[in-house]
Amino acid sequence: MPSPETSSAEGARGVSNQQRREETTDLPSFYSPRSRPNREPEPGIATHIDHDDDDELSLSSLSLSPKPTITSNTTEDASRPPPPSLLSPAFTPPATPGIATPTPPAEQQPRGVPVDSSVPSGGCGSKRPKLLETLPEVQCIVRARIPTVSGTEMFLHLYTNNVDNKEHLAIVFGPHIRSKSLDAPREGETEMDRMVRGAYTGRLYPGRTRSGMLSGSSSAEEEEAIPSPNGPPLVRIHSECYTGETAWSARCDCGEQLDEAARLMSLPSAVNGGIVIYLRQEGRGIGLGEKLKAYNLQDLGSDTVEANLLLRHPADARSYGLATAMLLDLGQTEVRLLTNNPDKIRAVEGPNREVRVTERVAMVPLSWKGKGGFRSREVEGYLKTKIEKMGHMLDMGGIPR
Repeated sequence: MPSPETSSAEGARGVSNQQRREETTDLPSFYSPRSRPNREPEPGIATHIDHDDDDELSLSSLSLSPKPTITSNTTEDASRPPPPSLLSPAFTPPATPGIATPTPPAEQQPRGVPVDSSVPSGGCGSKRPKLLETLPEVQCIVRARIPTVSGTEMFLHLYTNNVDNKEHLAIVFGPHIRSKSLDAPREGETEMDRMVRGAYTGRLYPGRTRSGMLSGSSSAEEEEAIPSPNGPPLVRIHSECYTGETAWSARCDCGEQLDEAARLMSLPSAVNGGIVIYLRQEGRGIGLGEKLKAYNLQDLGSDTVEANLLLRHPADARSYGLATAMLLDLGQTEVRLLTNNPDKIRAVEGPNREVRVTERVAMVPLSWKGKGGFRSREVEGYLKTKIEKMGHMLDMGGIPR
């Protein structure tokens, strides 16, 4: 028969446990159990602590014994998984450019397939896109250095043009790629004006007074050693996709493609640099509102092409004259194009092949390469439609998918 003292202790512990359960019932699932003080054992005494089902200290689990020799198992501690994230595992925020997947230091640039749009068998698709008679006029109005969390630096160029009121962007990797319209001197501007809009050489630093662009204005500390390229840069023509890049949509792979393009262009082996031309033509040119209507039609059974047609839009309403003009402003007449759409090659080259695409580099989904990425029923159907109805060539090591 238990003593009154024992019954009293067990009753107090039961009340304590009940109170704790009541206090923590409404706490979010990610709250950790209450912490306890870490009491150091007395010399020569080892304290063995077990936990009961309620994660409370059991009075009967405390025993006193001579202190044994303690061996630290640091390997086991290091192998323990970190505490669970506050976010659900199913929730994956957009990746930061350049860190879509860990980058091995020795990773080489992706292989490209030589293409030639001047011959029918040149690997540039069967369609002949409608091209503008003359290229738009573009001007880079500001450039700024963007350091990324991966350690890579890029330069963001903002462009205006004479065909729409949108601000299109060029994300440039590599210090040797510069904008002609940005670097051109402007009437009445000062050296500070030039540096503020990004027309400078080297790096900016507190107290700098000269841009290094005008004759006699450079100094030794403002110069930088720029490696000479040995071939055309890797270029991605990327159309804006708010849902895939910002709203974590699994209906398309646009966000993953943008991240992967930035990662490839920031590899140490990318000595020729890289350019992402970011065009503000949401929803393959139909706009965000119509794109969301197309999503509802997809939920009703249409694929991505059928949905656009039901809304009385072309399957693809994009144009690439602005991209061609921006590449020319950046001094590029030959590029390696990162795309799965062979018909985009001729469209990017311009009406008179002002820019020549020498190679097409496949954009392979990360999940197909076993390097992360994501899979969903929607994105698999989306890729299937692009292959079957839009002529996209998604391959894995030369094997068509």
